[in-house]
Amino acid sequence: MIENTTAAVAAGAIFVIAYALIATERLHRTVVAVAGAAAVLVLRLVPQEKAFSAQHGGVDWNVIFLLMGMMIIVAITRRSGLFQWMAIKAAKAAKGQPVRMLILLSAVTAGLSAFLDNVTTVLFMAPITLLIADALGIRAIPMLVAEILASNIGGTATLIGDPPNIMIGSAAKLGFLSFLVHLTPISVIVFIAFALMLVLLFRSHLKAPPDAMARIAGFDETRAITDTALCRACVVVLALTFVGFFFHEFLHLEPATIALGGAALLLLVSRADITEVLHEVEWVTLIFFVGLFVMVAALIDTGIIGTIAKALVARAQHSPGGTAIALLWLSAFASGIVDNIPFVATVNPMLVDLARELAVPGMEPVEMLQTPVMMPFWWALALGACLGGNFTLVGASANVVVAGIAERAHQPIGFKRYLGYGIPITLLSIALCTVYLWLRYLL
Repeated sequence: MIENTTAAVAAGAIFVIAYALIATERLHRTVVAVAGAAAVLVLRLVPQEKAFSAQHGGVDWNVIFLLMGMMIIVAITRRSGLFQWMAIKAAKAAKGQPVRMLILLSAVTAGLSAFLDNVTTVLFMAPITLLIADALGIRAIPMLVAEILASNIGGTATLIGDPPNIMIGSAAKLGFLSFLVHLTPISVIVFIAFALMLVLLFRSHLKAPPDAMARIAGFDETRAITDTALCRACVVVLALTFVGFFFHEFLHLEPATIALGGAALLLLVSRADITEVLHEVEWVTLIFFVGLFVMVAALIDTGIIGTIAKALVARAQHSPGGTAIALLWLSAFASGIVDNIPFVATVNPMLVDLARELAVPGMEPVEMLQTPVMMPFWWALALGACLGGNFTLVGASANVVVAGIAERAHQPIGFKRYLGYGIPITLLSIALCTVYLWLRYLL
């Protein structure tokens, strides 16, 4: 609940101004995020200890160090020529046809995102995509945007595919199989609709030169590997890291720990120059995340997000079905604005409180969280938060990471340009989810 109206108004104003500056691209998004973070801290709209604590909705260091670890692995792997080899193989599989390549890369991205996580997947796929686009003689932006969208759709399907799902699973005591049974079917449906829409959105932007197919056929992928020993080491470390991500729950290790462990192992084995490797880390992207998390922490600490979420939950006792659908759409919209991770961190406790209020006396804690009345709320939050991440360029971690990689390759995506693709795909996705939720859980 909002206790200090002045502080809440100030926090809200700073966030709106920062968001407007990011959207209009008048200043670099990282400059805006750092300035906004500094403003809320200097004005004491959120205590520094809360701003830098994930428990209070502040900086999620698990996300930051997960990204940093994978960026180090990708930077070293790039030197071996492995990405070039994969790019040539993929281009040959698509026979040099850009539309076919777009669908292929999107399908691979969605599949990997479901069983790894979407951030790791785009860190792996984006460098390959840039090489493929260069080989075909086309702009990489359509394929990069498609991979952003596909990564969030694929990540929706499983517990480990997207950070919000991990958080929801922890709060609701739901396991991998529950997410697989309840969210994978609609994720597949959404991806099929997305793939059909991709062709309509990007066909005119994907015209390869006439000699593209002949050029691709002439490439020799065996020559792409420049350092065989390093390539083998990278493959082994990547495999170990991916296995670690898949079994991180059983290992009782956070994804960030696994990523940093893989990065440390590859640094030791490859003996790469640490200065050169760190130069390739997307520090601008990481600092943007820190600034965004701090600004959102101020919205949480002043009670703005909590008040909105609590008002929604209060309605659930009167109209559970309608409120679940409202939560789906609110989650999608809010996640596109403030990033889905802090939004889910705020709503999770609200749903736990709702479960207590709706529970029958004598219920066990896990049974209380998973009653037939509660399940639509958990799935609505998961679908809205994950798919709503496609709404804007700052809606999910994967989006910001790809934007940073594209900018470094001198092919900036741009906030406004992305909206032209993100809005229709998100609206289509959430509309399909609305029908799915209603037919499966609310009739």
